[in-house]
Amino acid sequence: MLLDTASMYFRAFYGVPEIKGPDGTPVNAVRGLLDFISRLVGDYRPTDLVCCWDNDWRPQWRVDLLPSYKAHRVEAEVQSAPDVEEVPDPLQVQIPIIVEVLDAFGICVIGADGYEADDVIGTLATGAGQPVDIVTGDRDLFQLVDDEADVRVLYIARGVGNHERVTNDWVRGKYDIDARQYADFATLRGDASDGLPGVAGVGEKTAATLLKRFDHVDGIVAAALDPSSEMGPGPRGKIKQARDYLEVAPRVVAVARDIDLGSPATALPAPRATPTRSSTWRSATGSRARLNG
Repeated sequence: MLLDTASMYFRAFYGVPEIKGPDGTPVNAVRGLLDFISRLVGDYRPTDLVCCWDNDWRPQWRVDLLPSYKAHRVEAEVQSAPDVEEVPDPLQVQIPIIVEVLDAFGICVIGADGYEADDVIGTLATGAGQPVDIVTGDRDLFQLVDDEADVRVLYIARGVGNHERVTNDWVRGKYDIDARQYADFATLRGDASDGLPGVAGVGEKTAATLLKRFDHVDGIVAAALDPSSEMGPGPRGKIKQARDYLEVAPRVVAVARDIDLGSPATALPAPRATPTRSSTWRSATGSRARLNG
């Protein structure tokens, strides 16, 4: 089980009522994340569990390819725009506590410098040699769904308790494409939340139609440049106008699958004996003391 950790603690922060420790530190995101993990582990009983981490939520190599990538989020941090996602201070102070608590429970946390959590997930899911459940509220990870390799997404957009099990049939039923085509689908359609402009005039229906006919972005571009292809004049003109964008965007959208992550110990920690409340209070320090409040 691979967790898109930031996606989960954001949901916990906004979905769990305010909780404060004895020193006034907010811990609702910490409590909510732990509740989410406990529920998922209880329901699915994974043998391995990894909290995948954003060491770099906006890698420079992606920005170099596409300067608009998540640029609005940087602007939001400067302008403190209320209508754009950012990390509020009450959440920011909880992130170090989350790290401490995951370590205290022995839960594996993996990040990679210069990469997002999505890339860590992609690397661990590819060639895992065992069934993989990816927990996320991010549609971009649908590209990793692989029925033959037994990789699926537990999609928590509507809540951890109301998540959807995303398989290739689910993706096909929702978008009329195969999961392996989802990155190209997102490239064509665009995604404002990630600063992807998409191809002007190409929405989900047209993107799906083009992918069904030409399979992938390279095939679509080749068809647009081939006067003898069966592509209509409308889509042909739109694709040709977006050719520069289509040369770089697929590499930005595609999740990395080959990061050197070493050989981390990912096994789910064995249950530990529960200490009495009095002994917990006597031994509690740091984040543990705050959480017991």
